[in-house]
Amino acid sequence: MLRLPKIIQKTLSVRLSLIVVSSMALVLLASLVVMMIYARKALKEEALQKATQTLESTMQHIDNILLTVEQTTGNFYFHVLPYLNNKEKVLTTSRQVVESNPYVVGCAIALKPDFYKDGQNFMAYYHRTDNSQIVRSESFGDTPYTEQEWYAETMKKVAPGWMKPLSVEDEDKYRNSPSVRNLGDAFNVVTFCLPILGLDGKPIGVIGVDVSLNLLSRIVLSAKPSVHSFCTLLDDDGSYIVHPDSNASLHQNVFKLSEFGVDSSVTEAAKAMVSGETGYRQILINGTSYYVFYKPFKRSFMPGRTTEEVNWSVGIAYPKDDIFGDYNNLRFYVLAIAVVGLLLLLLLCSIFIHRQLLPLQMLTDSAKRIANGHYDETIPDSHQKDEIGRLQDNFQQMQQSLSSHIGELEQLTVTLQERGKSLKTAYEQAQKADRMKMAFLRNMTNQMIGPAEAIERNVNSLAQGADGAALAEDIHEKGETIAKLLDNLINLSDEERRKEGDDD
Repeated sequence: MLRLPKIIQKTLSVRLSLIVVSSMALVLLASLVVMMIYARKALKEEALQKATQTLESTMQHIDNILLTVEQTTGNFYFHVLPYLNNKEKVLTTSRQVVESNPYVVGCAIALKPDFYKDGQNFMAYYHRTDNSQIVRSESFGDTPYTEQEWYAETMKKVAPGWMKPLSVEDEDKYRNSPSVRNLGDAFNVVTFCLPILGLDGKPIGVIGVDVSLNLLSRIVLSAKPSVHSFCTLLDDDGSYIVHPDSNASLHQNVFKLSEFGVDSSVTEAAKAMVSGETGYRQILINGTSYYVFYKPFKRSFMPGRTTEEVNWSVGIAYPKDDIFGDYNNLRFYVLAIAVVGLLLLLLLCSIFIHRQLLPLQMLTDSAKRIANGHYDETIPDSHQKDEIGRLQDNFQQMQQSLSSHIGELEQLTVTLQERGKSLKTAYEQAQKADRMKMAFLRNMTNQMIGPAEAIERNVNSLAQGADGAALAEDIHEKGETIAKLLDNLINLSDEERRKEGDDD
């Protein structure tokens, strides 16, 4: 763990490479962040656009089905109106409505009880079975049709319109009814109700045409902008007209699903849908995050078409992974490529900078050897024209100059050593001559001691009154001897001074 910082601290190429790569990493990171932000925004806008297009196409498809059913009902309304007194003709018309339109799974033409003279209830009802056969049923459920909502509400409002699908309670009630046990999914319908008006403009009956919710489910569920997305259709009370789960009951209420642990975000999105809002929200379903895009179901305007809204809302749940899955993968790939690229850049920078700095390493090694006394260290010529090349050339000139000065100093040292040896020899000779002089002086002094002592004795004898002539002669001889010795010493000294003067 402590080795890397030492390598970084001691190796210039690594430090320079890290500086370059760090700078590139910062620029690259900033670029990637900006790119990813805009890419995510673009993907979200693309998902919104795709969801909007899917919602529009789904609504258009459903509306086309509803429109064809409305037109078919209107056409047969005017066809059967002159023949209402003929029960067989009414029955035939009910069957023809089912046969003429593949979207219609049932048609009921119900007249008020006092329309016929017998005063009995009459309803012509034909529907498709599970095996696509068209059969007639005398009734639907145990409740008289006059008490059923599709008939009673239409007679009351005297206006055409689409009735809500059955509730869960109604489904269970009708499913358990003996009269509809063999009707299959005939109760999974949404019904278009058209009042039949008499000559006085008052309602005398109702034509109810059923469209299969299973058919709508297939249409809506096939609208998949992505593999795992799904579409749903809600009524204004939160009931599913089209359930995202094809195996679930179509009459469930989304607000009651919270009792079974459904996330509250689903309920909030459903509230926005049934209130007629347009937009999108993020929801959580079974731990998976979705974006749900929704808008109210709008029916296209056509002359003569009822303007009453059905108050449905269509929504598309788009998994975040479907929207941002490729983005997340791309982000991972880009990050991996960036990391690998930076590592390769670090490696290449290290190699390149190391090669560029090789002259510096060579100069460092040469400087060490020069510092250790190898002043003749050879520094090659540089092939680089940059600062490092100029440094190498200058270092080469410095080494050559230093080597030259060191050579001169060595030559001077040799000369000084030779002169030192000469001086030493001269000094030794001077010392030897000095010793000889001292020996000579001692010898001369010794020779003068005898005569000087004799003169001293003679002088003493003269002082005591001895024979003066003989003593004077002896003193004269001894004095001449000493004079000769002194004269020889002076001559010798003069000769030495002359020799020294000649040497200089």
